Amino acid sequence: MAASAGIQRTIYTGPFVHSISLTELEICENGAIGVDENGLIAFVEKDLDLRAVQERHSWQDATPVQAKGNAFFFPGFIDTHTHAPQHPNTGLFGKTTLLDWLQTYTFPMESSFTDIKRAETIYRNFVSRTLSHGTTTAAYYATIHVPATNLLADICLARGQRALVGRVCMNSDLSPDYYRDASVSQSVADSKASIDYIRSIDPKGSIVRPIVTPRFAPSCTAECLSEIGKLANDEDAFIQTHISENKGEIALVKELFPDSQSYTDVYDTHNLLTPKTILAHAIHLSKEERKIILARGSSLSHCPCSNTAITSGCAPIRDLLNEGHTIGLGTDVSGGFHPSILENVRHAIWTSRHLALQSTLGDKAKLSTEEALYLATRGGAAVVGLADRVGGFDVGKEFDAQLIDLGNVQDGGLNDGMFDAGPVDVFGWESWPEKIEKWVYAGDDRNTTAVWVRGRMVHRTTRYATHQVNGTATP
Repeated sequence: MAASAGIQRTIYTGPFVHSISLTELEICENGAIGVDENGLIAFVEKDLDLRAVQERHSWQDATPVQAKGNAFFFPGFIDTHTHAPQHPNTGLFGKTTLLDWLQTYTFPMESSFTDIKRAETIYRNFVSRTLSHGTTTAAYYATIHVPATNLLADICLARGQRALVGRVCMNSDLSPDYYRDASVSQSVADSKASIDYIRSIDPKGSIVRPIVTPRFAPSCTAECLSEIGKLANDEDAFIQTHISENKGEIALVKELFPDSQSYTDVYDTHNLLTPKTILAHAIHLSKEERKIILARGSSLSHCPCSNTAITSGCAPIRDLLNEGHTIGLGTDVSGGFHPSILENVRHAIWTSRHLALQSTLGDKAKLSTEEALYLATRGGAAVVGLADRVGGFDVGKEFDAQLIDLGNVQDGGLNDGMFDAGPVDVFGWESWPEKIEKWVYAGDDRNTTAVWVRGRMVHRTTRYATHQVNGTATP
C-alpha cells in the first residue's frame, strides 16, 4: 500500500480507549500508538516512556502527538446507515409516520438533487458535520441521480472520510412520478454507472466504495429487486436497504408481495441477502426471519434515534446479539434527528432499558455502555466489511481515531461562563472509567478536537492546536 500523502510517522501518546470484546473496554491511561507513513498502526505500548519507545522502535524521527489532561484517543465512529441528501431535513419528522414522512419531506428534498450546486452544498456540509462528530466511516444513501451520487463519492474521497456510497434504486408506484427510476433497465444502468465511477476514482476501495442500494422493498418492483440483486452479485458489491422498520411498512410489503412468506423472504428470494448486505432497523423481525438473516450472513444497522423519532419501535438488540447477529449503529438522518453516533450510543442504551421495563426479560434486555461503544466501532466495522482494518487500536489496523478532550472545570467552564470545552464537567477526582461514562452520557462534538482516517488528520478544532497536543500535523 502506498504511503498516504502528507503522512509522517507519528507516535500518539497518552490515554487511549477501545473495545477489545463486546463486553470489555480497554482503558490504557498512559500508552503510545505508533502510526507509520501508510497510516498503519506499527506498535502499541501500554507503559509510556516516550524516549524508550522511540529508541526501541528506532522512531526517533517520529512526530509526537500528546493527549494532555482529561483527553484520550478513541477509535473513529462508524455510521452504518444514513441518508446524506436528507441532511437539511434533520429534525423535521414532526407528527408524521414513516410512509407519510417520505412523501412530505424526503422525496421532495431528494428530487431536488438534479441541481448539482445544491447537492454540493448539502453534501459538503454533511460530510464535514459527520467528521466533526468523529465519524470516520459512513454508509451513505444518495439519490437516484448519478452525477450527484458521484459527487458525494468525490467529496468523501477528497475529505478522507471512508464511505460506502449508493445510488438509490426506486421504480415502483410508491415513489412519486417526479422522483423515480424510469424503468428497471434504467435503474440498473444508472447504478452500474455510479459503481464504475466510484471504482475509477478509488480502484482499491481504500476510502470510497460503491454500494448497491434498493431503497426498500415497497420502492421496487419484483423485477427491479431481482435485477439489482444480479447487479450486486456480478459486481461483487455491498448492498444496503431497509427492513421491518415500521408495522405499516410491513403490512404494505405483505400487500405488494403476497407470494412471499415475510419481508425477509422478499429480499431472500431476490438474492439480496448476502454476507455483504446491510439491513437497517430490523425492529419487528420474526424468529424465522432472524434465522434466515443469520444463515445468509447479512448484517444489521440499529438506528435507535430514528426508531423513536418516527415511532417505529424498539429493536431487541440484546436478543439479536445473543443469537449471533452482526450489528452496528446508524444515525439514519433525517429520520434520525442527529448526525452523531455518540448520540445513538446513548439512545441504544436507553432503548434497551425501555425494553427492559416493558418486557419479561427485565435486565436481560439491557445493553451496557461497553456493548454500545462496541457497536459504534468494532461492530460497525464488521457490518461494512472493515473488521480487519479499523475499529480498534490493534497492530496492523489502520489508524482511524478521534481525540476526545473532556477539559476540566478548573480551567474555566462554569467558573467564568465559558463552555468551549464542551458539556462534560470533570472535577478532577473521577477515575478514567468514570470519565468515559461521563463522555458517553453527556459528551458531544465539542469534545472531539481532532479526527484521523488512515493516519491523515481530516478534522480538527482550534483547541487541538492551542490547548491539547504537541504536533505539527494539519488536515
